[in-house]
Amino acid sequence: MATLAKIEAGHAIYSPMVLRTYDWVVLGFSNHLLWRCPTQELRRLYDRNVSARHLDVGVGTGYFLEKAKWPVPNPAITLLDPNPDCLAVAGKRIRMHAPRTVQANILAPLPPLEPVESAGLCYLFHCLPGTIPEKAVAFDHLRPLLAPGARVFGATILQGSVPRSRPARALMNLYNRKGIFSNAADTVEDLETALGERFSNVKVELRGAVALFEATAE
Repeated sequence: MATLAKIEAGHAIYSPMVLRTYDWVVLGFSNHLLWRCPTQELRRLYDRNVSARHLDVGVGTGYFLEKAKWPVPNPAITLLDPNPDCLAVAGKRIRMHAPRTVQANILAPLPPLEPVESAGLCYLFHCLPGTIPEKAVAFDHLRPLLAPGARVFGATILQGSVPRSRPARALMNLYNRKGIFSNAADTVEDLETALGERFSNVKVELRGAVALFEATAE
């Protein structure tokens, strides 16, 4: 079972100082050279799935929301994250869309929100404690907020049997020891099962060590 300390370890590292370098370190360096999933792949994932009413869970710096090709000029965007620094940075970055911010933990029941037509969970699951079957409670908490036909999508860095370079393995092991990542037991098979039990039209695709997933709420 996830303890509060383990939950906090997954997001507490993202201080204002770390967030200032996040885009360069993670999206520029790690994605391309370590995880072997170019950031452009994640941008395309957003472009395919975002809607006029979008919820983003685990918002990072707001990079993908700023770059996304929205289907309407003024989308209604809700940012949900337990870390107030992430909410502040992402909210400021997409202030042109006047996003709503909600400080909440996706592993606990969520406050009432307006139904959304898309929900993004990018680079969230590998930071959540537990195995994927345990982390999948996040989907259960999300489902009441999804309008029929809403798109659920995201990306997560896997271990399991996913091939990784020696530097990628070393960094991933370090992150797991520090509690920044909790993906030592995460597999693509468990992710597919968790999605298939809750959604339809499930698609999971591996890019390097990253699983990109898309599904539809019923």
